[in-house]
Amino acid sequence: MTNLSLAMTFALVLLALYLSYKDKIGLEKDIMIGSVRAVLQLTVIGFILTYVFDLNNIFVTTLILGLMVYNAAVVSAKRGRGIYHIQRIAFFALLFGLVITLGALLAFGAVEYQPSQVIPISGMVVGNSMIAASLVFNNLRENFLRRREEIEIKLCLGATSREAATSIIRQTIRSAMLPSIDSMKTLGIVQLPGMMTGLILAGLPPTDAIKYQIMVAFMLVGAVSVSVFIAAYWGSKSFFTEFEQLRQP
Repeated sequence: MTNLSLAMTFALVLLALYLSYKDKIGLEKDIMIGSVRAVLQLTVIGFILTYVFDLNNIFVTTLILGLMVYNAAVVSAKRGRGIYHIQRIAFFALLFGLVITLGALLAFGAVEYQPSQVIPISGMVVGNSMIAASLVFNNLRENFLRRREEIEIKLCLGATSREAATSIIRQTIRSAMLPSIDSMKTLGIVQLPGMMTGLILAGLPPTDAIKYQIMVAFMLVGAVSVSVFIAAYWGSKSFFTEFEQLRQP
């Protein structure tokens, strides 16, 4: 792809701007800011990754993974404002999802701990887990506020905080995991995912690209599951005091 071809694709952004302006949606500013940020951020990260890949240092690679998790946790935690210790919950939910998943891939020999392999893979893991965790925090907050009276009745009848919140936790986990499960169901039929498409465009035979994409699909559903369960169960506990009482909103 030439630089001119890339620049011409901005016409698609102009189309989005026109549609927003025509129907008075009011998203013109957000679209422009998003477009500019995308170009700047990707350009900067391109130079950084080039340096990191050439450096091939285990400590620098690990530091970058940690920064990815931290930034994702900050974004995800915004969906759970008002939840006690939300930053800590978000960080460890995403961290454990990444560590368990990446650890399994390393143990199975599917990848090596090299920046060119673990950074792109970790980006996919953390990104998907972040979205799922955001859904968890948002749903937890809304359900605990909306069903507060129901929970208090259960507590008065002798239920523990865990028992009183079980239905909310299950509903939250289900809602957060369904997008990843549905995405996996449609692989190869409705969508050709980014990693597979990129490998094919790079010249890798489709049959080999499929193997990597299957690995990614399994990896993502595993990481999302871990992060969602930790976020849901730990997050639900923060709505109760140490005396099994529901906290005031």
